[in-house]
Formats: sequence, structure tokens, C-alpha cells
Amino acid sequence: MKLLAIESSCDETAAAVIQDGRILSNVVASQIRLHTQYGGVVPELAAREHLANLVPVVQQSLAEAEIRADDLDWVSATQGPGLPPALMVGYQAAQHMAFALGIPLLGIQHHEAHLYSPWIDPEQNRLESEAFEPNLSLVVSGGHTLLLWVKSPMNHVVVGGTLDDAAGECFDKTAKLLGLPYPGGPLMDRLAAQGNPDAHRFPRPMLKDAGFDFSFSGLKTAVRYYLQKHPQCLQDEHSIRDVCASVQSAIVDVLVAKTLRAAEAHEVKMITVSGGVSCNRGLRQALSQACNQAGLKLRMAAPTYCTDNAAMVGCLATWKIKLGAEPTPLGQGIRAGWMLA
Repeated sequence: MKLLAIESSCDETAAAVIQDGRILSNVVASQIRLHTQYGGVVPELAAREHLANLVPVVQQSLAEAEIRADDLDWVSATQGPGLPPALMVGYQAAQHMAFALGIPLLGIQHHEAHLYSPWIDPEQNRLESEAFEPNLSLVVSGGHTLLLWVKSPMNHVVVGGTLDDAAGECFDKTAKLLGLPYPGGPLMDRLAAQGNPDAHRFPRPMLKDAGFDFSFSGLKTAVRYYLQKHPQCLQDEHSIRDVCASVQSAIVDVLVAKTLRAAEAHEVKMITVSGGVSCNRGLRQALSQACNQAGLKLRMAAPTYCTDNAAMVGCLATWKIKLGAEPTPLGQGIRAGWMLA
């Protein structure tokens, strides 16, 4: 089975070709430079760039896979959630391709694609669905921080989520307070590696709460108040590194503690991690150490598949089709507010 996947939920235009679980191509056109000057993603500009990039990206993906469009058996695309103008470009293109080629379409939930991305083997560039084990999954990104109990393939339930700011949002907003350019999260990660995580004892929101929900708005506010009282920090590179390291330490402490606590509560022996923020080196190291100490298996999405990409969309679609998923009706539109249950 040959499948073309398209992703356009935010500011990456991506296409991938998957054949029987093997990733034949995975092309991504990023818009980071465009949105940096505005300090964040501008939906209308994102949609315009998707319109310009989509055809070349799809053509490149097909060319790298060495297949023709009429060789395809399925088309899949991110149906939601995401920025409506951006989603519409990729999803409507997939609808038109499916109609023109006379093949079925499968709409994919963006966070669910992240959820199952740890099962992509980065060395073999293929889906390892046969290696699946029940797990507790942390999906952590700029807009969402979720904990899910994954009982079996496509059988999962959300056990915790963010009540306000997501972890990635806290990183980006804190970076903005420090005067760092967008996107601030990856830059904070690099600076944190050179700072002292014990320089400031910022709050760990809801760390001791019995549930599995998150809240990071209070941490962001604490940093704002600290910088208001100590404006000289913004003029000193060493102080900025220490703040980055201390903020990262606070976020990581909460994410790791809640994840391991949820794994214990649901009696699973494996933790999986995915989403853009799972690229954070501090988080990956802390989770590795914690899982090793707790005797838990850890499966993290490879950095290539952490950020938005079409390979994860296509691999999830392949998995769903293998399990008997029905095609998405061609008349069904985007689902911008589609949340995981």
C-alpha cells in the first residue's frame, strides 16, 4: 500500500510517502524565518505560505519516493486541530487529490499522530507497530501538554492535561520576557545547558497535586515578577542563562514527576514521549534517568519526528488502515478544534 500524507496544521508545510509502513520520503518546508519578525505565527501569512509551498513539497516527496501520483492507494492529511486557514490548505488539497485519483482519504488528528510517533524507528525509517506495548504517554508541545493511558493501538484515554499554559507555551512566553527571539523554546534549551538550574527556585505548579493535570501560567508569572524586581538580569548573559536553566528545571520537574506518577497509577511498564517540546535535551535526559531508576521502559520520538511532519501523519494513517479504519467522507471539512478524548 502506497500512501501520501500531508501536514499543514501550523507553520510547516509537509508531505511524506509511506509504503507498507516504510517512510520513502519526508519533506518539510518551515516558515520560522517568516514568523520570527512578528514574534509568533500569523495565521493568514501561514496559509499564504502553505499555498506557495504545498505543490513543490508534494512533488518533491513523490520524486524522492520514486513513485507517481497515480501509483497511490490512499491519501491522508491532518484534519485538525490547528489554525483553520492553515489546515484548509493541506486538507482541501488532499480532498481534491483523493477525488481526482479515485482513491480513499483518511483525515488524521494531529495530536494522535504525535501520540503514536514514538513507534517510528528512526534508523530504519519505518513504523514498528508490531512492537507496541501498553504505555503511559506524554505529548508535550507548544499548545498542549497531555498525559494519555494507551491500552492498545488506537485505544487511549486522556488522564491529564494543561489547565492553562502548556509547557511549550511557557517556554516561549518566558523567552519573550527575556528578550529572546521567536521561537524561544529551542533557544532556551541551548542557553539552559550553560546555566545553573539551582540559581533560582521558581515554583513547580501543581507538582504535589494528586491529579495528573498541569498548569504553567503561574511559573510564567513568577518569572515576570522576578525580572521586574531584577531588571539588571536582562543585561547579563550569565544571568539569562541561569534563568533559562532554572525555568527549564521547574518545567521538567513537573513533567517528569507527573508522568511517572501516572504510569504507576495505571500500572504500565513503559512511558512514551512525543511532541515538539520532547526535543528538549533537559527533558529527555531527566526522563531517561527517572525511567531507569524506576525500572520503566522509555520510548521517545526521534527529534526528526517530534516537530510537525507528515511522516507521523502517514504512519498513523497506515496503522489505522491496517486495523480497518473507514475512509473519511470527502465532503467532511477540517476540524480545527478536534481534541483527543
